[in-house]
Amino acid sequence: MKLHTIDTGFFKLDGGAMFGVVPKSLWERTNPADERNLCTWATRLLLIEDGKRLTLVDTGIGDKQDEKFFRHYYRHGEDTLDKSLAKLGFHRDDITDVILTHLHFDHCGGAVVREGERLIPAFKNATFWSNEAHWESAINPNPREKASFLKENILPLQESGQLQFIDPKAPQYDTDIQMRFAYGHTESMMFPQISYQGKTVLYMADLLPSVGHIPIAYVMGYDIRPLVTMQERQDYWGEIVEGEYVMMLEHDPVNECATLQYTEKGIRLKDTFPLQDI
Repeated sequence: MKLHTIDTGFFKLDGGAMFGVVPKSLWERTNPADERNLCTWATRLLLIEDGKRLTLVDTGIGDKQDEKFFRHYYRHGEDTLDKSLAKLGFHRDDITDVILTHLHFDHCGGAVVREGERLIPAFKNATFWSNEAHWESAINPNPREKASFLKENILPLQESGQLQFIDPKAPQYDTDIQMRFAYGHTESMMFPQISYQGKTVLYMADLLPSVGHIPIAYVMGYDIRPLVTMQERQDYWGEIVEGEYVMMLEHDPVNECATLQYTEKGIRLKDTFPLQDI
């Protein structure tokens, strides 16, 4: 098995929204904001090459939305999904499976593209994996998440016949890959846990957007159940320290991977490093 980082560029979101009730004087130490209070975030994907499947985890924002939409998010950077795949010798048609941690636009927007007037899956040979509980919450969104669940990112996957659901009661995706679940950020967010090079790698999705979010109370304002997120993080952080897991970070603008350790202040950052250094 080989794990690869797929960089697809950067975007901006309000720093206050990304850190909830945490004061700016604290969060700006790790995630400085611009004059509009916007912080830069990565859309960093994971590619899993195991000889049988070529699995992409999340797809980034994509580029099919109109100019008005993108004006809110200030996309920038030279990297794209296709460029990053090409550097590894792959094309999007080589992708056999796409795991969607959840269906917020910055995680699944690249799963669907425009072909003339049609909206079609961006990976024509792939199976797209979600789970039933999350899918239902996405197509019938609550008012808090309605702006993040866009029908054009979601429904074409089902209409194509390429969508399948993972059962949380049987979360084994492959021999060395299983799905883990969290319910605080959104309903039934799933993220892969991978046995790799003698280590356990967790692709953190929005359970941990960046190293600046490691303290338990540093919860995003976007989370639908912030107290649940805090409990989940407390449980996962202990497991991560005890198991010496590697966390791959989807949104951290600088750091690809991180580890945790116990300190006098609680569980905190231990190390950061590129995925290729595992």
